[in-house]
Amino acid sequence: MTRDESAAGVIASIRAESASRAAGIRARSAVPLLACIHVLCDLAAQGWRFRVDRLAIAACAPVPGIASVDEEKARVRAAHLIERDAQLSQPSVRKFIRSLERPRLVGAEWKSILSLMRDGRDLAEHLLRIRDLADETSRNNALGALIDPYIQVVRHDAVCELTNIKLSHIWRYFRHTWITTYQSTPGRKLFFLVRDRAAPNHPVIGIGALGSAIVQLSVRDEWIGWTGDQFVTRLRNEPTASWARWIRDSLFSLVDSILVVDLIRDGVVSRAEIDAPTLDAIARLRAFAKEERRVHRLYPDRGQHKKAQLAEETGDSVNWRRQAATHLFRSKRAASLADLLDARRKLEAAGLTRGSSRQLARALENRDTPAALHTILRFMKAARVGVSMMDITVCGAVAPYNDLLGGKLVSLLMASPDVVNAYNERYRSAPSVIASSMAGKAVCRRPNLVLLGTTSLYGAGASQYNRIRVPTLVAGGEPTEALAYVALGRTVGYGSYHFSRETMAAFDVVLRRLSRGRPVNSIFGEGVNPKLRKVRGGLDAIGLPSDLLLQHGSPRLVYAVPLAANFRDVLLGRARRPKYLVPQTPAATRLLAGYWRDRWLIRRISQPGIIDSVASHSLAHPVRHGARVVLPEILDEIGPLFASANILR
Repeated sequence: MTRDESAAGVIASIRAESASRAAGIRARSAVPLLACIHVLCDLAAQGWRFRVDRLAIAACAPVPGIASVDEEKARVRAAHLIERDAQLSQPSVRKFIRSLERPRLVGAEWKSILSLMRDGRDLAEHLLRIRDLADETSRNNALGALIDPYIQVVRHDAVCELTNIKLSHIWRYFRHTWITTYQSTPGRKLFFLVRDRAAPNHPVIGIGALGSAIVQLSVRDEWIGWTGDQFVTRLRNEPTASWARWIRDSLFSLVDSILVVDLIRDGVVSRAEIDAPTLDAIARLRAFAKEERRVHRLYPDRGQHKKAQLAEETGDSVNWRRQAATHLFRSKRAASLADLLDARRKLEAAGLTRGSSRQLARALENRDTPAALHTILRFMKAARVGVSMMDITVCGAVAPYNDLLGGKLVSLLMASPDVVNAYNERYRSAPSVIASSMAGKAVCRRPNLVLLGTTSLYGAGASQYNRIRVPTLVAGGEPTEALAYVALGRTVGYGSYHFSRETMAAFDVVLRRLSRGRPVNSIFGEGVNPKLRKVRGGLDAIGLPSDLLLQHGSPRLVYAVPLAANFRDVLLGRARRPKYLVPQTPAATRLLAGYWRDRWLIRRISQPGIIDSVASHSLAHPVRHGARVVLPEILDEIGPLFASANILR
């Protein structure tokens, strides 16, 4: 047993024993106390150190910069594995894994998920022969025949024609080999398999996924030019008529996108006050928004919101007028209208009534103008961030392809025309949940995907995204451009990933008992990052310093992948047509895969030990293959780590 496995076992024992003792305590303090214990277990998994005396428990976070890169990676990895193994200990997950590994008759052959793993021994034999070829052109051609990647979009009900396994199940199985937990996230999402048509059954090379972009990420927003101060500085440097018209048009379109008929009917605001905003009208809207948010917490109407959220994925019809009438969206509509009317009032008071450069230059001298411009930029950013920009949420290769830098192949293909076209096709007619709920009618925004964002797992050391820079000429683009993963900096190491499911279950009960209603219901549209908000509320409720404990000390590298030369103008709504860096054709995707073979694969197989590592992934009995999910050993096939969650309920 390794040190990490021993630590995980101790933490699991503490959780289980604490839950057992809490079950026999009737005192009101039992639930907050158990939540505190779970938090301490989470911090211990993160490498925090403790000193205990009669009156207090002193905790010390890992000091950044002290550990080596390898030690820091090991710490982060160990913290993730504890929660990942807890997930793999759940009976439902174990049943899913074993059902896919169980052979089934498909035609005249027995197939299972193992049929979608490439045997490393056979692959290594071919690589050895190719490596020894004297002619470079012959090596390239042979590698092209040996590994032939293609992208397969994972649709919910689609089935692999070669194994009769659902594509979504294939994707989920290999996702369980990651060191982080597999979980569903709200918003838009699209999953991909990268497969190898050069081998029987087209084995899986890797998996990828796009998800709705993080709304606020400072290092990315600064690079795009999305921060309020940057925007105002730009306008001061170029107070053109074009920008003045953009400000006016954006403000009018944003106000017009909000359903107001019920707000007018209920006397919250009048049509005249929308056209000529007053401080009194803005105050009434904000008071109304606050009251509607309070009622929403008492009666969240989860069924209605769930139906609306699924509509974007299923295409089912939704009564958007009813969705807009929920307390959540009455609150959001009133609050948004108040902010926009306040911006209109400030700009008109500053003299910006027409789209002229002279008026804009004069308005920028008014002290209230920057705040108004910040508001417009914030709303325009929110309208675009979930439509024309997505985050790469999953991206990597599985064995034996990971030994061959298959991660860089998957990274390249995530920025390929096949992925862009699949996303644009998938969401071309899909109603935007938030926009439709605000407007009270279906709103379909044209999905021009022009920018991808992502982060590394670790904050130091090599990343699979490093040095990915492809001259677009190789894929039919312009000779002066490049398709690249641009390193932007690091996150601040602030977040909630290090809090376990047991802790979240405890916080849920604490918040439910200590406040009227639930401030966080994990409803799409309720606010960004529901887990983070729940953790903060839970820590504050039990008297622990949330600002300190949310600093997990594991910053990540932030990358951006521009797909169009004019992506900034598209994201601001100043350009309608993206100028893509490579032609949006299947041929361009194949050329990108070919570049990976020429740039990385042919060099990789010449490095000592690489082919031996590939050969170690064997499908012969007993199977020893790195693409197979390794289930942790547990007693009696029970998930003891989740005992506390059951007791709390």
